[in-house]
Amino acid sequence: MDIQERNVRSCGENIVEMVDMDEENFAVSSSSAADAAFDAVIGCIEDIIMEEEFQQLQQSFMEKHYLEFDDSDENKLSYTPIFNEYVDLLRKHPEQQLMERIPGST
Repeated sequence: MDIQERNVRSCGENIVEMVDMDEENFAVSSSSAADAAFDAVIGCIEDIIMEEEFQQLQQSFMEKHYLEFDDSDENKLSYTPIFNEYVDLLRKHPEQQLMERIPGST
């Protein structure tokens, strides 16, 4: 079995494919450049959200707001600005990191 390395625009990783060159290929799957670019972006997003910096952002946000929540069935009006702040946090940091790692990404 031969190993072929394929460079894909991602967060510093290359995709390695195992290809059996001894046997006849009856079905070969290939992806388009758009699929490869999409996979690279998703891989970068995964890397970003698994990093310590993002985990720390989430942890500090939770520590800041956890006392506001209780175990009742009624939603408080104070939940809305907290939710909006959390959504902003979850969008801003990954977008910024993604633009740094993949120049030209939107």
